[in-house]
Amino acid sequence: MKRWLASAGAVLAALLLYFIAWPVPVDPVAWQAPDDRGLTGAFSSNELLATARSIDLGTADGPENLARGADGHLYAGVHDGRILRLPVRGGRPAVFAEVGGRPLGIEAAADGSLIVANAVLGVQRIARDGSVEVLLDSVDGEALVAANDVAIGSDGMLYVSESSRKFGTARYRGTLEASLLDILEHGGHGRVLAFDPSNGDVSLVLDGLNYANGVAVSDDGTALLIVETGSYRVLRCPLPVVGRCRPDVVIDNLPGFPDNIDNGLNGRFWIGLVNPRNAIVDRTSDRPFVRKVLQRLPAFLRPKPVRSSHVIAIDIKGEVLMDLQDPDARYPMLTGALELPQRIYFGALTGARLPYVDKSDLL
Repeated sequence: MKRWLASAGAVLAALLLYFIAWPVPVDPVAWQAPDDRGLTGAFSSNELLATARSIDLGTADGPENLARGADGHLYAGVHDGRILRLPVRGGRPAVFAEVGGRPLGIEAAADGSLIVANAVLGVQRIARDGSVEVLLDSVDGEALVAANDVAIGSDGMLYVSESSRKFGTARYRGTLEASLLDILEHGGHGRVLAFDPSNGDVSLVLDGLNYANGVAVSDDGTALLIVETGSYRVLRCPLPVVGRCRPDVVIDNLPGFPDNIDNGLNGRFWIGLVNPRNAIVDRTSDRPFVRKVLQRLPAFLRPKPVRSSHVIAIDIKGEVLMDLQDPDARYPMLTGALELPQRIYFGALTGARLPYVDKSDLL
């Protein structure tokens, strides 16, 4: 009996030591998460995405972001490093380019090329013939760790979000895995850069962000909107940027983790709430030790993303103009939207289908 008790005590002591001292990649910082109001007010539950249909992408997975090219076709990057071209009038997707890494944000430039924020390889340009070149993969000799999105100013300036300078896609086996670590740590490792491709100049717009994500330039070119995923909010910087930006908060305390922000029609900005907020993560926001212990739990016991389908549209002042949800989450982890006159297409973090909804079904 004594031997059994001694063995049990040793095991308990080892477990206690493990949960107290085992090294993990995160060093959490205390902060105060705002109270989660949930799906209330402008975000009240609805079924407006219940009519959504989708385009089969075959073996492709995760059409994270979308752009409409100068040729009228749709373009999307997927997990295996391919850029797909989809005829807007229907038809099978085709491979337009192979960029490698993990393409995330994609924008059509005035010259007909496509600009891609690649989480592994930096900022790339795809010419109209499908050839690929790297525009930016380091700053002051330091490699970009997690380029996420890109927005193009009317003067050709590229605004690039680097989600985290600590937790990169390549090292942590995926954008989702890396984002979970950065959000759990809340260490302010994200930043936004301004890059002039005409001369290679790079300047800092804003740093100290908790998972810098989507970026978008307003239609009139006077503002840059920035999604800060880990703080549930969208920030605004005036353009042109003079020195380091002192941002305004456009909208905060969102009921989910905001991902991309995409220009829509009539001044709208579309934002994908890729997952609902997690009560455990919020409740432990001011308890960094507890968050570190959570990371030491086996993977199946840690807080996990909840399956959901939720996209919103706001104006430049942060007023919610539209809120689209599907309670059944048939197309989960929606990251953003590409709005055309008759149809809205949705980016998704995972899945082999490109969801869309006809605007006539939303009336």
